[in-house]
Amino acid sequence: MAGKASSSNKAKIARRVIEVLEYFDDAHREATVMDIVRRYNRPQSSTSELLSSLVELGLLHKDPYSRAYSLTPRAALIGTSGQPELVRDGRIVRLMDRLVAQTGLSVALHSMVGLDAQIVNWRHGPRAPAATRELAGGVKEPLARSAPGWLMLSTVARQRCEGMVRRLNAEAAEQDKFAFSEMMARIDSCRDPRHLFGPAGFATGADALSGLVPRQPEGHPLVVSIVYGKDDKVHPEALFQCLRDAMRACLPDPMAHHPQSSVEQFSHAA
Repeated sequence: MAGKASSSNKAKIARRVIEVLEYFDDAHREATVMDIVRRYNRPQSSTSELLSSLVELGLLHKDPYSRAYSLTPRAALIGTSGQPELVRDGRIVRLMDRLVAQTGLSVALHSMVGLDAQIVNWRHGPRAPAATRELAGGVKEPLARSAPGWLMLSTVARQRCEGMVRRLNAEAAEQDKFAFSEMMARIDSCRDPRHLFGPAGFATGADALSGLVPRQPEGHPLVVSIVYGKDDKVHPEALFQCLRDAMRACLPDPMAHHPQSSVEQFSHAA
């Protein structure tokens, strides 16, 4: 029992470290102890101790006058060396920033973690639906519940995909269960286009245009989604054109003239 409690405490500490690092974004360049306490409903004493430890590790900087914390370059660069080039050199960030600037909508980057779709990063646009304003990196939900999840499942070999979908259905709450054949047809339909209009997921009630990021390692798909409210006046063809142009500009394909080029496949899918 003592071993299990120790493991549980270590997991909680790891989770809280990630929470602190993910707190910082364009709208939150600095944070006080109380900012973190209020956001995550954590004890003040342990939060203060955690932030001090992150300062000692060189992940946070503490202003001696305002006593506010901010991220250091070390926090931004940890893990970048082992990432795909488009993540390492910032192209995926430029893609998301460009889409927010051009559409005014929120843009999300999703990855696949086991049977879940996880928000890797969320860029809030000025036209963001109210239901999405609290979303941030780290949030997860089952792959079967959203367009980004369906797209990521479409990258999995069909036999394995069927097994994943059956398990998703078996583990779903009664109100979230689905017809297996309909789900597989939905997933199969987006294997070639590599993009999809559908539910944004994460209990937002919003919709999204989601597109697979090209040239990702097998088993590690990434999806970029432009998220909009059901009442927003969105022109689907114009939104797709915007995503396609941004992909071409920010993620140029070194094999753009090769018949099997993934960017060209995405670019010509309409």
